[in-house]
Formats: sequence, C-alpha cells, structure tokens
Amino acid sequence: MTAYGPEDRVMVSPRYMAGSGDRLADAIGPLIHLFGWTPQHDAATGHVKIDSPDGSVFVDFNPIHPLGQWWTITHHEPYWEVQFSRQTPLEAVAAVTQALPQLLGDTRHTERIPITQMPLDQVAALNDWSVEDGALTSPDWYCQLIHTPDEDIAWRAWHAFFEKQPLATFTRDAPEALVRNFFTHLATDAAVERAFADVPLSTRYEHSNLITPVRGAAINPHVDHALAQLSRPRRR
Repeated sequence: MTAYGPEDRVMVSPRYMAGSGDRLADAIGPLIHLFGWTPQHDAATGHVKIDSPDGSVFVDFNPIHPLGQWWTITHHEPYWEVQFSRQTPLEAVAAVTQALPQLLGDTRHTERIPITQMPLDQVAALNDWSVEDGALTSPDWYCQLIHTPDEDIAWRAWHAFFEKQPLATFTRDAPEALVRNFFTHLATDAAVERAFADVPLSTRYEHSNLITPVRGAAINPHVDHALAQLSRPRRR
C-alpha cells in the first residue's frame, strides 16, 4: 500500500519516468506573455493552438489526441516537425517551446531562457548516460535518445514502459538546438514535482526510480530528494 494520497505532492526522479505533470503554463505561457504569440483555446476540450507572429511556427497542444500525441510543433520553409507524447515531462517540452522565439530571431529574454550549447554526448556523460551506435541510453537502460539521420524521423526519444508511443520525435530538419534543450531537461538528475496521481503507475512500482514527499521534507524538497539519491546505488 502506498504512503501517498492522490493529491499529495511528491518529488520524482529520474525525470523521464515522472510523467507529464501539470505545469502547462511553463510550456505555453512565455510564448504568449513574453513574446506575443497568438493563442486559440477551446475551453471544452483544453485544445490550445499558438502561432508565431510571423506565421512560420505553430504549437498545438491537444490533450484528447486519440494516439496520445499531445504536442505538435511545426515549422514551414523548411518544413520540420516535433512531437511529444502525453508521458513527456513538461519540463522537457517547455525547454523546446521556450527556445522557439530565439530560433526565429527574437532575442528578447535570452538571459532568462538559455539554449543549451553543450554537445549531446557531453550532456549524456554529465548525467551518466552511455553513448553508442547513435543511441544515448539512460543509466537504468529504460530510456534512449536514438539518432537516425538518414530517416525522416531523425531523433526519437523512447521509453521501455511506453514503447508504442515515443516520448519525442524530431524530423530531419528540426534544429539540433531543440534536441539539445529537450535532452538536457530530460536526462538531468534533478527531480521534478508531481501530484502523486499524475505519476505513471509503472513508475510508482519500479524500484529504479525515487519518490520522496514534498510536505515534511527535512530541509527542502529538492535537497531532501538529492540527499536520498546519493544514498542509492546507480543501476546499469
């Protein structure tokens, strides 16, 4: 029996096992409020569409998509597309959406919204992911970022528990800066906060992850979780 109720706030790591979370505003709010992108919102379904000021990029959030592809980002001339599933952590999604204005030449707020310059293999090494044969693999082997540059889908983030639904796909012409930002915020050891009800069932009962409470943390929730991480052996 779990010690947590559905509404209890918890810290979860690794991040790629935490589920989407509920901080939707982090992914779409900056585009609207800082950069003036135009939103359309269907209150009945939760469907949100956001267009860039120049009409070249479209962000579509559809929480009732029949295949669970909640996020689609498309760019025209050249055409490229990025998709995220309902299990993709919103922190990693936001790292991509918030970087879009800079790629279009809007340099406002660059000090607040950095784009990762570190090469992917260095990001992987920093977080104890392995790199081999075009695949970056998590320490527990459950998650991979796979590079297939000759295919239409050039990058695919895959998770063993959700193997029929990739966490993310990037088509061939998608800027690698977006891939770097996504992977940096997916692979990091830093825990994320969730309502316990939003943590995937597979994560709740998998021993390679760590869940700690927000309320009652001895120091603060992030430090408490980090200390608990240090006491656990890394799995390979």
